[in-house]
Amino acid sequence: MNYNDHQTSNNTVIMNNNIKECNSYTSDEDAERFRETRPAKNGLSGFIKNPYVFFTAIFASIGGILFGYDQGVISGVQEMEDFVNRFPMNSTQTGFMVSILELGAWAGSWIIGYFADRIGRKYSIVLSTVVFLLGSALQGGSQSVSFLLGSRFVTGMAVGALSLLVPLYQSEIAPPDIRGSLISLQQLAVTFGILISFWIDYGFTYVNGQASWRVPLCIQIAFALILGIGIIFFPFSPRWLMGKGREEEALQVISKLRRLPQDHPLVLEEWKDIKATVEFDRIVERQQYPQYVDQGGKGRMMIELMGYRDLFRKGIVNRLFIGSAIMFFQQFTGMNAMVYYAPKIFQSVGLTGSSISLLATGVVGIINFVMTFPTVFFLDVLGRKTVLMVASVVMAICMIIVAAITGSFQDDWPNHTAEGWVCVAFIYVFIANFAYAWGPIGWVIPAEIFPLRCRAKAMSVTTSANWMCNFIIGLIVPVMLENITYGTYIFFACFLIISFFFVWFFVPETKGRSLEDMDEIFGGQSAVHDAQIMNEVQNRINQEHMNGTRKGA
Repeated sequence: MNYNDHQTSNNTVIMNNNIKECNSYTSDEDAERFRETRPAKNGLSGFIKNPYVFFTAIFASIGGILFGYDQGVISGVQEMEDFVNRFPMNSTQTGFMVSILELGAWAGSWIIGYFADRIGRKYSIVLSTVVFLLGSALQGGSQSVSFLLGSRFVTGMAVGALSLLVPLYQSEIAPPDIRGSLISLQQLAVTFGILISFWIDYGFTYVNGQASWRVPLCIQIAFALILGIGIIFFPFSPRWLMGKGREEEALQVISKLRRLPQDHPLVLEEWKDIKATVEFDRIVERQQYPQYVDQGGKGRMMIELMGYRDLFRKGIVNRLFIGSAIMFFQQFTGMNAMVYYAPKIFQSVGLTGSSISLLATGVVGIINFVMTFPTVFFLDVLGRKTVLMVASVVMAICMIIVAAITGSFQDDWPNHTAEGWVCVAFIYVFIANFAYAWGPIGWVIPAEIFPLRCRAKAMSVTTSANWMCNFIIGLIVPVMLENITYGTYIFFACFLIISFFFVWFFVPETKGRSLEDMDEIFGGQSAVHDAQIMNEVQNRINQEHMNGTRKGA
């Protein structure tokens, strides 16, 4: 890997000395002893022992709060009296108004990948927050339905971009021991955004006029300003720096993140791991697409396109199907219908008055947030498959009970208020089971089943499937509630039953399984071949370091 010409010979000498000092740990025996004696720092203890990383990750998670807030705030806003009078819409138009955010997010999640590689994760977050500020300001100042739709699409583009960028940035600055916990941290941030949006909506039911809905839509601007300005002062991703040939800067960032000197064995070991991953990617490109390597922008574009084509090869396409299907079922459980239309749903089960339905909606936010915590602590104990199957069964039972009660008493709720509150209780049970299962695990499994060479592209496909299904749910639910009423809950119950059998027959248990194990399950030799290449790269880098040499000059 060649270095930029602006790097000084002094930096090179420092790096070589650091590498030589670490060489005492790079023989097989010593390296193994070093790994065994290295303290494990998992979960909460890992955050406490890595306070700089923890603070950086918490700050970046503001992007998750924006994601959750903008999804949740519209559920109460669409019920505000002034909003309804100013923007009269039928159920179809309401569905499109809500779901166009997800359509924008789908587009944003595709577009931002280019910028993430071109200008870096950090500056891409800044760019996304600028777009978010524009969309939010236009949304809060909307004067017509078309104005509102356009502004929500723009805001959605930023939401989709941040939903990809924040976990990517967090995973690339975190020590390997706590990367899994950071995924749960992002999910917690999303549920926290939903939680505060619900309660802000409830508070503003007591405000008259335009402020009742314009202020909730504009509050998120403050969060975006904090994220966009503050992230500038945080480090670049060391993985991105390494990919750009800025290896000394990558070492400096790792040293700062770990609060250790640049010549510390842990710092140099992580630096070498990142370098090996970058070189692995380049070797795979040369092996698979030699005709497009070193062909400039056009060659890079063809490599990207061919990478997506390779997702449909044997041993990968079945994984792609499972990952996309998991995202499909995550949305067709009906959870986001609860997020987007909770007040309408609570009204459909007999709760009267906008303040009462919004109060019940606020409880949804609390349950969703609190019940995400068990996943952080027990996911790697209980596994993925069993948890998903149990949740599907319980959620299906809840939807069937709600459908039965609603179908029996929807024409006479005033005389059956107790039955209405029973429906509310089962909706809360439904939310709790989604929060610990399909919510976070839906994102975990796709990250675990793909081999290294195609994981990023495969996950971009599964993520886009999530957003598109999200868009469909937001579009159809108000029409369903109006036309088939309790049939809406039967609809979701059917998909939950199907999800149970899908997980049972098609989804493997990935707890504690390596990528090589995935090859045995799905077929193909991608992971085994990738492991061989990675082993060769790591051996070469270690040998170079032991000799005190570096590639290029």
